[in-house]
Parts: sequence; C-alpha cells; structure tokens
Amino acid sequence: MAALLYRLGRFAHRHRYLVVLLWISLLMLGGVAAARAPAAGPTTFAMPGTESQRAYDLIDERFEGQRADGATARVVFKAPEGSRITDPALRDVVSATVDELAAGPEVAQATDPFEAKTVSADQSAAYAQVTYEVSSSELSEQSRRALSDTMAKASRSGMTVEAGGAALKGERGSHAAEAIGLAVAAVVLLITLGSLLAAGLPLITALIGVGIGVCSITALASMFELDSTTSVLAMMLGLAVGIDYALFIVSRYRSELADGRLPEDAAGRSLGTAGSTVIFAGLTVVIALAGLAVVNIPLLTKMGVAAAGTVILAVLVALTLVPALLGVAGGRIKAPRMRNKPANPEFVDGSRTPQAPNMGGRWASFVIRRPVAVLVVGAAALCTLAVPTASMQLGLPDEGSQPVTSTQRKAYDLISEHFGPGFNGPLLAVADARGSDDPKRAVGELTTVMKDIDGVATVSPPRFNDAGDTAMITVIPASRPGSAETEAVVHAIREAGGDVMNDDGGRLMVSGSTAMNIDVSQKLNDALLPYLALVVGLAFLLLILVFRSLAVPLKAALGFLLSVAASLGAVVAVFQWGWFSSLLGVTDPGPVMSMMPIFMVGIVFGLAMDYEVFLVTRIREAYVNGRTAREAITAGFRHSARVVTAAALIMMAVFAGFMGADEQMVKTIGFGLAVAVFIDAFIVRMTLVPAVLALMGDKAWWLPRRLDSALPHLDVEGDDLRVEEGHEEFAELVHSTHS
Repeated sequence: MAALLYRLGRFAHRHRYLVVLLWISLLMLGGVAAARAPAAGPTTFAMPGTESQRAYDLIDERFEGQRADGATARVVFKAPEGSRITDPALRDVVSATVDELAAGPEVAQATDPFEAKTVSADQSAAYAQVTYEVSSSELSEQSRRALSDTMAKASRSGMTVEAGGAALKGERGSHAAEAIGLAVAAVVLLITLGSLLAAGLPLITALIGVGIGVCSITALASMFELDSTTSVLAMMLGLAVGIDYALFIVSRYRSELADGRLPEDAAGRSLGTAGSTVIFAGLTVVIALAGLAVVNIPLLTKMGVAAAGTVILAVLVALTLVPALLGVAGGRIKAPRMRNKPANPEFVDGSRTPQAPNMGGRWASFVIRRPVAVLVVGAAALCTLAVPTASMQLGLPDEGSQPVTSTQRKAYDLISEHFGPGFNGPLLAVADARGSDDPKRAVGELTTVMKDIDGVATVSPPRFNDAGDTAMITVIPASRPGSAETEAVVHAIREAGGDVMNDDGGRLMVSGSTAMNIDVSQKLNDALLPYLALVVGLAFLLLILVFRSLAVPLKAALGFLLSVAASLGAVVAVFQWGWFSSLLGVTDPGPVMSMMPIFMVGIVFGLAMDYEVFLVTRIREAYVNGRTAREAITAGFRHSARVVTAAALIMMAVFAGFMGADEQMVKTIGFGLAVAVFIDAFIVRMTLVPAVLALMGDKAWWLPRRLDSALPHLDVEGDDLRVEEGHEEFAELVHSTHS
C-alpha cells in the first residue's frame, strides 16, 4: 500500500493543476446539482418492528380519512390577569380563532375548547387542538403562516396565545458558534504550522470536501428523504476529519522537506506513510457510521451513510488535493523561520544522531519513567467521570427542551401550569377488537382498567371506526412526557390493558409521540451491544493488520470504552443532572437523548482510532527501524504529539461550535463529541497509551508467527518506499540520459 500511495502522491504533486481543477469542477457540479434538485420532500419517521409503529399502521388501515402521522398544533389561550377565558368577549375571540384555524389550508379539524372541555379548572386558560391532513414534513409554508397569522390576530385581544406541536418548526440556531469554532481551528493551525498558507490549506481542503458532500446530500435529499440533521452531522464530521487528515499530510510533508527531500519525493513519502494512516483512520470512522444500519432505524441509517460518504470524501481529498496544493504552494508551505534553515539530517529510523527532545518527547519521557502511577491516576480519573453513566436515563427531547423564548416552550409551560404536565404528551391507546364477540363491551372494560392504573390522570371516551371493531382512546398521564414515571405508565397500560383485550380475542397497542419515543429508546438500547460488538470487532481486526500486534488493538479498544463511558458521564452530568447547564444553554435538564449512546459509540470510536493510528504508527515506525520499545515511544511522540494535540483541539473547536444550536439533538452531540475528543486524545492516547506500551515493552508488538505469516502485509510504516524511491531515481536517471 505504501508504494501505491507513494506513486499517487508524486502523481498529484506533479500534475497539481489538473488535480485541483478536477476537485473544483466536482464542487461546481455538486453546487449545480444541489441548486437544480427538487426541494426535499417529506421525511418519513418510521420505526419498523415497534408497537407504536404497528398502532399507526392499524389506524391508517381501519380509520378511513384519518392519518395517524398527521401534523398537529395545540393553540393555548391565556386570559389577561384578572380575567377569565370564559368571559363573553374573550370566549367570542377564542371561538372565532378556532373557526379561522379550521378554515385554514390543509386543516382536517380544529376543536373548540368550550365544546371539547379543554378549559382549565380556574378558567384562566384553554387550548384548541388543530389536526392537519398531512404530516409535519409535508405541511406547506402557507399552512404554517396561516397558523402564525391567526395566533397573532387573536393575541391583539390582550390574551397570551402560544402554540406547540409538530406543525411548528423549531427555531434555527445562529451559525455564529460554528464560525467561532472554525476561527479557533484556524488559530490552532496557525500556531502549529507557523505559516498562514500552511494553516489555510487544511481549512480550504476540508471546506471543499464538505461542500461537495453537503451539496450531494442536498441533491439527493428528495430522492432518499434526507432531513436537515443529516447534512448537519455530515458537515460536523466532514469538517473535523477533513481538517485533521489534511493536517496529518501537511505535517509529514514538511517533516520530509526538513529531512532534505525534494518536494515531489516529500509528497510521495508523506502519502506513503501518513497517507496510510489517513486511510485506516478514515476506514474505522466509515465502519462505525455505516454500522448504524444494524439498529434498523431508517433515519439513523441514512444519517450514518451520508456522514460516512462525507468522511470518504475527506480521505480522498487528503490523498489527492492536499499533495496537489502542496505542489502549488511550493517552498512557501514551510514556516518563515524554517525556509532558509539547512535540512535536518536525522530520519525517523534512528540512523543518525537524534534531535533534542521537544515538548512531546519530554512528555513521553515523563510518562515512561513512572508508567504505573500515570496509569493508575489516569484510569481512576476516567472511572470517576464515568460514574454518572450508571444513572443515565434515555429519552427523546420534547418541547420542554426548546428555548424559553420559543412559542413551543411557552405553550408547553402554560399547559403544564394550567392543566398538568401529562397533557403535553398524551398517549394514544388503539384497541383492536375485531376478534371480540362484543367490541364495545371489551373496549369499555379496557377503559375502566386504564383509569385505575397509577399515574393516569384522565382517559377519554373511546372513538370507534365506522366498522365498530377498532377504537382510539386518549390517555393523559400525570407526569411529563420524558419522565420515568410516564414510561412506567406506558408499560403498565400495555401489560394490564393487553391482558384485558387478549382475554377477549383482541389486542391493545399504545402509541403517540411519547410512546414512540419510549419504543425508540428501547430499540436503541437493544441494538447497542450488537453494534458495539460489530464496530469494535471489525476495527480490532483492522488494527491487527495495521500494527501486526494483538496487544495494541486490545489496548486501543479498552481505551475507547473508557473514553465513551467517561464522555457519557459528562453528558449525563450536564444534560440530565443539570450541572453547568446555564453556561451551555440547557434550559430544562432531563433524560439524555436516546440516540446519544449509540452515536457516541460509533463516532467516538472512529475518531479515537484516528489518534491511535496516527500516534502508534509513528511509534511502530521507529520500533521496526531499530529503536528499543521505550526509545520508540519517545521518538513517536517527538514527531506526532504536536500534530495530534493540534488535531484534537481542532476537532474540539469544530464540535463545540455546534453547541450553539437551538436543536437539542445537535447541541447534545456537539457537547458529547467535544468532551469525548478531549478525553480520548489527551487522557487515553497521550497519557495511558505510552504508559501501557512502556510497561509491556517488546511484548506490545508480539504476534503469533502463524498469524503473522497468514495476514497480508500492508506496509503502513513505509518500508517498501526505499525500493520504490530507488525505482523512481533509476527511471529519472534513464530519462535524463536519453534526453
């Protein structure tokens, strides 16, 4: 592989303008395709195999004209201080508003609160339920504007009028935080590389790769029903890995130039060594993201595949566009203080007198002098951080997690205050009594049983379909939608109510957004261990090929598990317990987003392997070229610690930038990944890894002889490059002789 990448690097450097033109052409084609693509259509949020989804499917089948996934809006009216909502003047305004809402585009029905008895006990508030004929993703902007205009008109009466529900769009967060993240990344690159041109190159190449990726997602959004979160995740990961991979190549290129190599040879060697690292690091990220398909949640699968595609683009950009732009930059890629400095005669194989240790070398020397103490302190710190993970509660964010200034959050708070928190997350019980001798009697018994369940506030009268064999019953829990108490209510209804219906030849299914969230969380929990086994298992095999060792991949996997546990502990402490929540804009701490653990496992594993592969490859490169085990650690850190530190800081800056989003899912992912990168890069890879390698010595690189002979030789260290360079020199000599 090293020889192939060496030739690729020389080719891209030699034909630099052609390569640059090809990538710019791809970016332009992607932009044109995105601009001409039809607007993204509705996205279907399906959860195959869950009870909630089966209930929705049954409603679509048995209730003609009823869409189980139809968008809804709950409009809340609050009377002015000292007035009642039942006052004649205010009552007339509410009724007129409901009539106007019912006449709006795509509206199936709007309930009058005075007829539906949705007036608070103190008569200070009321709410109207608006149901649409289409899902929230299909709802037109005209319908949304009609809703907001009607609300604004009603509020002129002096009432407070707010609305929540799927029919409303969440507020878009500012992009200022992401811009700050990129600015921090630029500063880190400038400090690390010491040159504006060298610092700008990784940013430019990453933006080109992300631009092509996001344009491709936009162009395919309508065909594959991709939502906005898909492009956000792709952008987040594409920027992070794109900058890091380019940084690895640029850093190695400048190191080769400092060793006295000609620019084209330096480009070939940088790809033959660091390029191999980039490929295997990128492959682990792709495995982790594509592996999300095992969860069998279509939305998650699409997000993973789209993000994996962006990572593949980042790898291709690093292997082709980066060496081409290095050729365009010429000698200016060096730091100003290094341009007139004579080449350093020392190579990483240790054949010459070694340099004085830099900060990375001194840190490695500190660790390997006291490996046991460092290992104990580091592991204890991570275990302490992981303690909150044991109390983690999972759920999906509801409107209580919206910004306090949004109308959705205000409506949520008004409902909780005047009606009870459970009214924000009603449950929908669907009774299939087709097999019962007396469907109405069976459903009546079911209603009685559900009323007696602890935690149930109210149960509405059943509403039968035209055939009279299926009924929908609205159940209001006494607790908020995302709470553990509400989850217990859902399970109790399914158990007790299911027994009643089963005894009578029927069946009961509980659905609604709250029950769907519970089912999604359970499905993600069930898939976590198989997913973890798949991702870690495949990556373990891949790392055996890279490092020709059993101990090093095992150490990498165990370190990753510590990183994930500690990172999830930090997420629980902030987003569930509420520690430092005000600083991070978390307005209502509660259960951790149910997708977070599996995202952390997938994405953090891929990113953790970036640092593992880049750092340990340098150590192994020194080891196979004659250094002792401990000398190899110091040499590897001297050459790679600065770059790994910069790469980690850049990733942290990019991920932290997304914490400014108003969307709870994006905010949680941004925080979790930023913390995970800090923990994995600085505590696990930069501290625990050298301590473990120092304790193991030569045994760290042991591989059974039979296994070693059976495995393909990938030459990540670039041993074959000496032969390849000899061939190139001979070819150039022949060419110059003939010319």
